[in-house]
Amino acid sequence: MTQAQIVANSTVIFHFDITLSDGSAAESTRVHNKPAKLQMGDNSISPAFEANIMGMEAGAKKTFTLAPLDAYGMPNPDNIYYVDRSKFSGDAPATVGSIIGFAMPDGSELPGLVRDVVGDSVTVDFNHPLAGQTLTFNVEIVKVS
Repeated sequence: MTQAQIVANSTVIFHFDITLSDGSAAESTRVHNKPAKLQMGDNSISPAFEANIMGMEAGAKKTFTLAPLDAYGMPNPDNIYYVDRSKFSGDAPATVGSIIGFAMPDGSELPGLVRDVVGDSVTVDFNHPLAGQTLTFNVEIVKVS
């Protein structure tokens, strides 16, 4: 019996490790042994990432590098906001470098990175932390359906 290969509408369960251009680890599904799930073609991941795993099957491994525009994109200045310090609580103080979840109107939570605190103004960056980075992906396909 031949294994299913990844095609246009495949559901793919896979592990990945992401490293930065300096070789440091950025993210991994192996830390908690919880593989990622992807529906090919649903626009949840870049076309370049999909192109790199197209045709792979369960058990296959591959390493590839994506430029920022093909990975998480470039940082968008429109995703940087200035928030009044009074909006922060003792549970989530405005501390440079901290990541704080902000409640969105639809009930979801959007993480923001505190970049700067000056007086009562807090600079919060809602860009993906890996935006603007050249990333190397080490992928292992677990299941294709």
